Amino acid sequence: MLIIGIDPGISGSICFFQDGKIIEVVEMPTMTEGKKNKKQVNGSQIFNEISKKINNLEKEEIKVVIEQVSAMPGQGVTSMFNFGQSFGILKGICSAMQLPMYFVRPAKWKKYFNLINSEKDASRTRAIEIFPYFSNQLSRKKDSNKADAILIASFYYETYKSEELLKI
Repeated sequence: MLIIGIDPGISGSICFFQDGKIIEVVEMPTMTEGKKNKKQVNGSQIFNEISKKINNLEKEEIKVVIEQVSAMPGQGVTSMFNFGQSFGILKGICSAMQLPMYFVRPAKWKKYFNLINSEKDASRTRAIEIFPYFSNQLSRKKDSNKADAILIASFYYETYKSEELLKI
């Protein structure tokens, strides 16, 4: 099974995760728009990235897990609108590709990895502990978004496995 873990947003990432291993993590494809060169997610590039990975797979073998985001206190109206727009683009692409989507709240996957009330960078440290072979790709502080996508995919993989065992 291929799990696609997504940390949505302009600075988010997409993790391709199969059989408990990280295949690849890509930073959220973006493009600039308008006179102010504001960044926004690049839907066609996201489609291309996902298409390359799922080329020979049946839809039943693919699970897309997106972090369930919502408005946060203290965020500006414009930034929250842009964040919601990115989330909507991801949902739209996956819907158009007819990929099964699952949504996980940050509190749920963070609790699983003991990251509640921790610094943003703690997810990067945790991902390196669990997947040391991938540590060279998580060496920068800004790679915490990659780590989030990895942990979102890993969370689904781990909890999905335990649910499958309960069915037996």
